[in-house]
Amino acid sequence: MMMAQTLFKLLKAQQPHSQIYVLAVAWTRALLDAMPEVDGVIDMPIGHGPFALFERWRIGRSLRHYQFDQAIVLPNSFKSALIPYFAKIPLRTGWLGEIRYGLLNDHRKLHKPDYPLMVERYAALAFPEHAKLPRLPFPELQVDDKNQAQLLERLSLNVNRPVLILCPGAEYGIAKRWPQAYYAEVAQTFIERGYQVWSMGSKSDISVGDEIFTLLSVEAQLHFRNIAGTTQLSEALLIMQQAKMVLSNDSGLMHIAAALEKPLAVVFGSTSPDHTPPLGEQVAIIQEPIECSPCFKRECPYGHYRCLKDLRPSAVLKAIDTLI
Repeated sequence: MMMAQTLFKLLKAQQPHSQIYVLAVAWTRALLDAMPEVDGVIDMPIGHGPFALFERWRIGRSLRHYQFDQAIVLPNSFKSALIPYFAKIPLRTGWLGEIRYGLLNDHRKLHKPDYPLMVERYAALAFPEHAKLPRLPFPELQVDDKNQAQLLERLSLNVNRPVLILCPGAEYGIAKRWPQAYYAEVAQTFIERGYQVWSMGSKSDISVGDEIFTLLSVEAQLHFRNIAGTTQLSEALLIMQQAKMVLSNDSGLMHIAAALEKPLAVVFGSTSPDHTPPLGEQVAIIQEPIECSPCFKRECPYGHYRCLKDLRPSAVLKAIDTLI
């Protein structure tokens, strides 16, 4: 969704008076509400997996009264192109993907080396086929912070010290997670420099934050808070705004931090920044080049996790200091 904002920006630049509606799963609404280019959001009740032909027909039919001129379909699946077809939208644009002849009447064949980045593949759909892309605008979220003070009070947070935010989780798997002991070393260093540290993530990341806490000195623990699993996505945006610095694995929060224009250091292990890097001006990407990386596996096929373990905290601290 964050990379799709670049497409929205390009469309608005070409047609400032156009109206952009986004059909997306409900939990992404917090992101879309923070994108000024988006005029409306339509909740998508079907998840990623089900084919649900009748339900897609029903949704498509319900969209006809909007009288949309064009649909741009970002997923490459056959089923994702059904709703615009059922909605009878005149121009239906997207990559050919799963042989979507007929469903899309403006389909393009993707030559991956032409657009190695996912954001480029999205952005290209704003232009005629084979057009040369301009310099792409970065995602940029604009968050209404009127409830920020109440949220900080509810979570017993303050900004008396500058904030380093850690995002030590990764839903994809352990092969994307930098060791907790390394996160703790960075946290300890920054707390000794006068910072406080907040660990963010989903409910599944609570134990990760707790382990980082246990590895800190007793004095440093006073300035560490694990708030994983305590916020909705809209609240996470407000929390992230408080950061002076963010350290993250390759994760969704990484993209949000970049779009909020926070100085951001990202540790890459089994994955690569060559396809979905964080998009921002103040970004440092840190990775350890070894012969088997990137493997894109959820768990290390060799069991050694060297791409993560060989990437020492000293290298990450050096990258962070360069940003700050």
